[in-house]
Amino acid sequence: MSVDLQSFAGRTALIIGGTSGIGRATVLAFAQRGAHVYFAGAGARDGQNLAAEAAQLGPGGVAFREIDVRIEDDVRNLVDAAVARFGRIDIAINNAGVETKLGAVQDATAEDFDRVIGTNLRGVWLGLKYQIRHMLSRDGAGAIVNTSSTAGVTGIAHIALYTASKHAIVGLTKAAALELARSKIRVNAVAPGPVQTGLLSRMLDGKVSLDEVAERVPMGRISQPEEIAEAILWLASDSASYVTGHTLIVDGGLTAA
Repeated sequence: MSVDLQSFAGRTALIIGGTSGIGRATVLAFAQRGAHVYFAGAGARDGQNLAAEAAQLGPGGVAFREIDVRIEDDVRNLVDAAVARFGRIDIAINNAGVETKLGAVQDATAEDFDRVIGTNLRGVWLGLKYQIRHMLSRDGAGAIVNTSSTAGVTGIAHIALYTASKHAIVGLTKAAALELARSKIRVNAVAPGPVQTGLLSRMLDGKVSLDEVAERVPMGRISQPEEIAEAILWLASDSASYVTGHTLIVDGGLTAA
């Protein structure tokens, strides 16, 4: 799964949920491979620092905008700003997500539900809505990658709301891919297993150690954000030109059994 270092030169990648973890690694990977990168997320200082770092890696331009993915105007204005800055969006990554704490489904609150579904599902849907409208308005070509999880392809106890949101992303990805297949717009998802990020640590909340999680993975380790970013770049690249509606599982064998 090799991506040509120059395969994104001259293209624009919009990354939503790009200030930390997998998103941060994806911003840096696209910048290093020559793309113009417009990314968004929470945390103005983190975003500005990352933009400065990414701008040093390749010839493309880099811009950041702080948004709340649950707010439709924020997402619409982001897409408009990216188009105004770089002329078009060729690639879109919908990566924004929040965790739930470990606990029984019946103990979750309505506020927990609204926060998780609002960010993980509504945020992806809003991204798709405006990214697709833009891509269809020009020549109907593009690649979109949504971030799901192994919790989107199998049931995981004690994180029911997170699991539900990630299953929904898989379904949304498949439906959008079918709608757009004749428009030369590919829509895929990536489903990471455990990744060394703040989200995983917050989710475990000290109740389960990272070593315990790693022991459950057949490869015996937790992945790094850069490994997931490489899978995202492959799905977005011309190397995956005949791939759409697919959820690429990147989990060290966790769901293979």
